[in-house]
Amino acid sequence: MSETEQNQTFTDWLSQYKALLFKVVRAYAVPVMDQDDLLQEILIQVWHSIPTFRQQSSPTTWIYRIALNTAIKWSTKERKHTDAREPIDGLQPLLEQPASQPDERIAWLYEEIHQLNEVDRSLCLLLLDGFSYKEMATILGISESNIGVKINRIKKQLITKSRQPDHHGI
Repeated sequence: MSETEQNQTFTDWLSQYKALLFKVVRAYAVPVMDQDDLLQEILIQVWHSIPTFRQQSSPTTWIYRIALNTAIKWSTKERKHTDAREPIDGLQPLLEQPASQPDERIAWLYEEIHQLNEVDRSLCLLLLDGFSYKEMATILGISESNIGVKINRIKKQLITKSRQPDHHGI
């Protein structure tokens, strides 16, 4: 694959799957600066993966797998360093959220998703994007039956939390 072809594929994928990447980044990183760092890391991994993409799965599945694996590794590594960091004021974030008024329910859902372990967090994102259990199993490398059990547990947990009085009016 030529560099021009790789650039074109990367540009196409970035414009087509930007929302997918934003979801993964938002679920794994909270401060905007961390979101920027994670997005950069994912983009680097996607770029490097393009020559090895053999179209045995859809680009969506491929990019999700890269994004989730990168986010899991990144969040594990970041936990070790969070206490030693200070925020840097005045830096322009790369990943800017829409200017519209944020929906409290969506903010609550992302907050709850962020508190889940990495696999459950990944499952939530895949479920919200409408992936089948089979596709989720392929992306995450676990069985379809395990996917079903985990999703049911997550749903029950979120329903229980949403009914608690401190759920911000949801």
